[in-house]
Amino acid sequence: MIDLKYILIFFPVLLFAQIDETKRDSISEKYLIISGDSVPRTSIDLDEVMLLHKLKFNSKKDRIRYLILRRKTIKVYPYAKMAAERLDSMNARMMTLTKNRDKKRYTKRVQKYIEGEFSEELKKMTRTEGQILVKLIHRQTGVTAFELVKELRNGWRAFWYNTTASMFDISLKREYDPENEKEDYLIEDILQRNFQNGRLERQKSAIEFDFYDLTNKWVHQKTPE
Repeated sequence: MIDLKYILIFFPVLLFAQIDETKRDSISEKYLIISGDSVPRTSIDLDEVMLLHKLKFNSKKDRIRYLILRRKTIKVYPYAKMAAERLDSMNARMMTLTKNRDKKRYTKRVQKYIEGEFSEELKKMTRTEGQILVKLIHRQTGVTAFELVKELRNGWRAFWYNTTASMFDISLKREYDPENEKEDYLIEDILQRNFQNGRLERQKSAIEFDFYDLTNKWVHQKTPE
């Protein structure tokens, strides 16, 4: 069983001092000397900060629905992130293998993870948590959960997984579509806010979209150009 813990991000204290550089072409510049960095810099690289709109709800019911969605999204996102990391490491490893025997052996190890730990955790989730996870897997990997299973096994195996999941109202073929599904946009809004406050570790989406355009569409009721 995988133990989920919120990832705490500690920012090291940067000690720096300004020094005057010798004039070049009559232009005086000031540089920053950062502790642990032997290269003088004229600026400090900062992480991108998104400007997020203030949350407003039309009713108490909408607010409660958002809070429930936030709790479920925060719970399942680490699993989707982990699935993306596993897929990346698998693809990188497969590129280094030349013998089919070694590739099959390594693929079986990945199968053991997907069908063991990961599927067991999926079974413990509620239907809505499972469906959110399936959509986030698509967000983080660019492929559906159905396609991942199909890649590791054969088409029949993927069909069986999808049929079983459908019994619990979960479709492994569901995609993450914040442009056309408002709930997916709300999930994205939740992710961005929790990336910003450090509660979740940011991982770039494999799906291309503009969050500000989505906000204009779903919050400000403006159709993206």
